[in-house]
Amino acid sequence: MSDVTNSDVTIYHNPRCSKSRETLELLRSRGVEPTVIEYLKTPPTAAELAALLAKLGKEPRAITRSKEAAEAGIAKDLDGDALIAALSANPGAIERPIVVKGDRARLGRPPESVLEIL
Repeated sequence: MSDVTNSDVTIYHNPRCSKSRETLELLRSRGVEPTVIEYLKTPPTAAELAALLAKLGKEPRAITRSKEAAEAGIAKDLDGDALIAALSANPGAIERPIVVKGDRARLGRPPESVLEIL
């Protein structure tokens, strides 16, 4: 059982995504009840997304779903702040789920990778 409190862990979640559901269930099975942000309903701002990327240690392209980005009209050559802004405006193109604890974050692909930050 974990001693992680609700406010310690946040998941950027899409309930229609199987990996996102699996990751949420994995957290709960470890005694963690995270703050759940359904990011399609409440998209992160560009600044919030930049902060998430810093915690992930990744560039924006690493969390971009290429098919969804193309469907949203996001140019393949965008990067940096321009890509962050495009992802914030088109949250369906953001890879999910993202789990945050403190100053660290992990992409839940595979779901078990989020356990590294607990």
